[in-house]
Amino acid sequence: MDRYDIRKDYAWNFDHAPEPVVGDEPAVHGDWTYCGQSVDSPLGIAAGPLLNGRWLLYYASLGFDILTYKTVRARERASYGLPNLQPIAWPNEVALPEEVVTTVAMEGNWAISFGMPSKPPRFWQDDVAAARERLAKGKFLSVSVVATPGLDDSIDDVAADYARCARWAADSGADGVEANFSCPNVSSVDGQLYLNAADAGLVAARLREAIPDKPLLLKVGHFAERDNAQAFFEAVAPQVDALVMVNGVSTRVRDECGELLFEGRCRGIGGEAIRGLVFEQLAWFAEFIRESSRPVRLVGVGGLGQAADVVQALGQGCEAVQFATAAMLNPGLGLAIRREGF
Repeated sequence: MDRYDIRKDYAWNFDHAPEPVVGDEPAVHGDWTYCGQSVDSPLGIAAGPLLNGRWLLYYASLGFDILTYKTVRARERASYGLPNLQPIAWPNEVALPEEVVTTVAMEGNWAISFGMPSKPPRFWQDDVAAARERLAKGKFLSVSVVATPGLDDSIDDVAADYARCARWAADSGADGVEANFSCPNVSSVDGQLYLNAADAGLVAARLREAIPDKPLLLKVGHFAERDNAQAFFEAVAPQVDALVMVNGVSTRVRDECGELLFEGRCRGIGGEAIRGLVFEQLAWFAEFIRESSRPVRLVGVGGLGQAADVVQALGQGCEAVQFATAAMLNPGLGLAIRREGF
């Protein structure tokens, strides 16, 4: 099956999306929802692989029913240069290493370096609308949005920018909006928002005001401390329908000659190595939800790659799951999981 070519840059892959696959799709038995809306299965694709509407429709034809359009902004933003997806070796004995080393062959994990690029708003609004028209019943189209803060912007400015993007996404036909509060590849406030509970709560409230009638999801990164995770939950829970986690972990990357890549800046790591951290954090938030009685749903993402991961995530209280790395490496993953069952 066609898949993202990591040897080529973001722009090339954006322009070379595969066509949808025509064929029989194994049925998934049961009643499934996403943010309370009926879907054919709990199998989703995270924002990363779905660069545009054509990529979204490709994965929609491969057994995935929850499609998250790659993160968009209120202004155009170019991608970082190559490498955008660099295979790395993960030291098994270290939960969160300070550094990792590159490998030639893919070993299940990679460093991610895109910087949340975005086409101009008019482009992505039209693209979202066109994709929504072509999606079948039982599919859920979510649009990932993020702010683009200036150096002197206040948190109120950041919140207004998030809200603007969310309204545009909703007006374009999105079934829901996923606000990205975490990007391990950027150091600005938009990439670290989830770590500041007060600011996150303020932005979540503005987002809720902007889209009162659409599901609102927040995507977050890894919390090292349970207390910080709980503070975040308490700040945003009154406003949101769901929390999506975990958006990778961050570390520095060296090549095989010992030279630091990406100018020595940290990059996000995606792949099977972070699976354990994801399930640990999901367990924290499932407990927060039970203790609070807030009707917040959980969506598991990060390191998931097989039917057993779906079973575990659903068993830990997730309403659905999203795949990223595993589905980029094997676009037929959704069909395989449907055939195997869960």
